[in-house]
Amino acid sequence: MKKLSYLVLAWLALCAPLAALAAPPVHIRAVYDLYKDSIRIGKIEESYARDGDRYTLTSTTTPTGLLALFKPEKVFVRSSGVIGKNGLQPLSFSHRRENDAAKDSDAEFDWQDGKIALIHQAQRETLALPQGTQDRLSAMYQFMFLPLKDGALDFTMTNGHKLDSYHYAVARGPNLDTPAGKFGTLYLDSQPKPGERRTEIWLAQQRHHLPCKMVITEANGDRLIQILSEISVKP
Repeated sequence: MKKLSYLVLAWLALCAPLAALAAPPVHIRAVYDLYKDSIRIGKIEESYARDGDRYTLTSTTTPTGLLALFKPEKVFVRSSGVIGKNGLQPLSFSHRRENDAAKDSDAEFDWQDGKIALIHQAQRETLALPQGTQDRLSAMYQFMFLPLKDGALDFTMTNGHKLDSYHYAVARGPNLDTPAGKFGTLYLDSQPKPGERRTEIWLAQQRHHLPCKMVITEANGDRLIQILSEISVKP
């Protein structure tokens, strides 16, 4: 009987991560503070909603401080699609600037024919669509569906302008203090070559592997930092 109990507990431990992947949250609201080096320049408000096998993601970036004086425009990003056995599968993506339509972009995903249409400045380009491709917004929420562990992560992502391949080394990260709380983390590092941009992402293990911090370091040393300040999750 004791041996049977141990087997049951072991089975439940194995099933727990799979259950989490099969039943992601219904709704998430996340707010991030945005910094250029040490200066706060904006606030990002994001929302994820699941309705059956469909999802909708929205993100609004609002400038603050000096940036709000010199460039007082909001940026709106939206992603929608379906949720399948491999997680988020985008169908449409849009990026809008409040005062600069020339920088707007869209992506339309045709998974059945394996094509993606990128739309920018009235130009439409159709490319082959690699399996597992994400858009700039869905990529940050796709981590909820991945069985992440130490190793490497590779995927393709679009911002509506182009398709790029991304590679990250994945390792256990430190406990991270943020305005939204303290989180155990997984650490993703793009490991760039000299002269390339570096992207680092810390995922909150207690919050469905949602990003709680991200740092983008340009080749010249400039840093853009995004830190989680508020989060609410509806199971």
